[in-house]
Amino acid sequence: MHPFRKYILKFARIPDEEWTGIEKCLTRKEYPAGEILLESGKICRKLYFIEEGLLRFFVFKDGVDVSKFFTEPPYCFTSQKSFTDEIPSNDNIETLEDSIIWEMSKSDAFDLFRYSSWSEFVRKLIQEVQFNTEQILEAIQNQTAEDRYIRMIEERDPLLARVPLKHIASWLGIAPQSLSRIRRKYLLDQRNLT
Repeated sequence: MHPFRKYILKFARIPDEEWTGIEKCLTRKEYPAGEILLESGKICRKLYFIEEGLLRFFVFKDGVDVSKFFTEPPYCFTSQKSFTDEIPSNDNIETLEDSIIWEMSKSDAFDLFRYSSWSEFVRKLIQEVQFNTEQILEAIQNQTAEDRYIRMIEERDPLLARVPLKHIASWLGIAPQSLSRIRRKYLLDQRNLT
């Protein structure tokens, strides 16, 4: 089964004839690690689905690149406001690993709303994105960077092995040196417990 169809099925049932129409709108691309899919200041004109790899969304604040979040497969993504309103994006989207990505133009994505399965999929996907965004904001408001990092360690978050520490530090909102101190303290505390 096509990986994007399998992903859509998590949200909505999709009849074969509707899938045929959706599949015609998809283009498969392979990107090497370090490729910029979207650059801030440009209009995002595509809806993407990541089949393999890892992505980083980031912005520039005062000349420093700050990680907003990381996207792992399978997931559908875009720069939502830029894509919908056709305005320049503040986001940059970068591949952190070699990635397989399926792309769809905005006109195709909007044309597919003629299918009830696509409409249901998009509606439920937007709800999931809003829920995830709320969880991220809640964690930022209620937990320190140290708490969030320790939670990643204790939950054995696979991102720790895949994302350079400088990007994790910027995602946590701290300097890499601060993250190194948190890591050392955590390891020392764990040794003292044993």
